[in-house]
Order: sequence, then C-alpha cells, then structure tokens
Amino acid sequence: MKISNKKKEKISEQIMALLYSLAPKAIYTAHIAQEIARDEEFVKVLLLDLKKNGLIIEIKKNPEGEAYSRRIRWRISDKAYDIYKQKQVTL
Repeated sequence: MKISNKKKEKISEQIMALLYSLAPKAIYTAHIAQEIARDEEFVKVLLLDLKKNGLIIEIKKNPEGEAYSRRIRWRISDKAYDIYKQKQVTL
C-alpha cells in the first residue's frame, strides 16, 4: 500500500513534535515508532529523510562513546529546535 506525500508529511510532523517535546534527550527509532503507532521500518525511512533535510540528528554512539552495532538514537537539530520554539511562542 502506498502512502501519499501529504500523509508522510503529517507523520513527519508528529515525529518532529515528539522530538521537540523530549529535547535535548535522544531516543531510539523503536521508541519513536511506538509513540506514533507506526512501523519501525517506515519510521526509519522518514527519520532518514528528516536527517537529509537537516531537521534531526542521528546519534550512533552511546554515552560512553562506543558505537552502536545496530541501533540509532535521534534528536531534533538545534536549528529545528529554535524554529519550533519560536512557533510555540507565537501561538
């Protein structure tokens, strides 16, 4: 089944809102998928697209500096956080 671009944008907005609400904490793909009730692989595709646009940052290392073998944590970029913060104040 194909999902329209408009629906993908809405889901991406949900992801951004979740990451904004948890900032500066970074969370795993699985947690994001669970929170927005979507498939992990689909969420990962959207996350990679958001990363390509510079809206989020992927973290591939744990707090001790060791690289994850198969997991990625995500957080909102500073630029996107500032934009969201400005939008929240004006609403």
